[in-house]
Amino acid sequence: MIDFILYPLLAGLGVAFVAGPLGTFVVWRRMAYFGETLSHSALLGVALGFLFDINLNLAVAICSIMLALILVWLQQKHLMATDTLLGILAHSALSIGLVTVSLMDSVRIDLMSYLFGDLLAVDVSDLFWIYGGGAVVLGLLWKFWSPLLSMTVHEELAQVEGVPVRGTRLLLMLLIALVIAVSMKIVGVLLITSLLIIPAATAQRLAKTPEQMAGGASICGMLAVGGGIALSWIYDTPTGPSVVVCSAFLFLLVLLISGNRR
Repeated sequence: MIDFILYPLLAGLGVAFVAGPLGTFVVWRRMAYFGETLSHSALLGVALGFLFDINLNLAVAICSIMLALILVWLQQKHLMATDTLLGILAHSALSIGLVTVSLMDSVRIDLMSYLFGDLLAVDVSDLFWIYGGGAVVLGLLWKFWSPLLSMTVHEELAQVEGVPVRGTRLLLMLLIALVIAVSMKIVGVLLITSLLIIPAATAQRLAKTPEQMAGGASICGMLAVGGGIALSWIYDTPTGPSVVVCSAFLFLLVLLISGNRR
């Protein structure tokens, strides 16, 4: 019984702690649609993982990273607007994943658990992926915090100051891809981006510095995870959506308390 609650709680808290600082850049740089695109590719990663019989977390991570690299390459070609590219890649990846799953008669896949998460099914191997991947993400964020922040404030000025803007932008995309890969089991493909955006948007209402916002986003995400698991335990609601509901409630509460403060 302890493991039944402890593993999901540790998994959710780990993801929320990592997603908080990264989510601040998603909010600052208005990359929510980019996050949605990568999250949709997670289902394609699941399908390919079953198809080639490889670890699902690894398959999702590879698929998300590949999609991020494809997007960067297409952006450099200047073929069309970025939001158009994101729309094409997001829906194409999701549809290819669904079609691939439907064609695998030999494997029965519960799509609902991947679309909306299955936090209570987290095991020890998932915890290793979450905390291992999270440690990599936090280490890289700490090391490249100043270049990322400079690029976010003003790309042209950062480039003049010697910041490798193109490489730093690619690093940010790859970090988002990695977090989405390890978060899939927490809230599912369709709700992953909420863990990046809502806690960061909540902390933004209260923070005075970028560092305060990053730390506050982690705290807000962890509170939402705790509340979501409690809500699911008491009322038997889906755990992933319950976490998002608690996160949204916390955002509304802070919005009402802070008023027009920025």
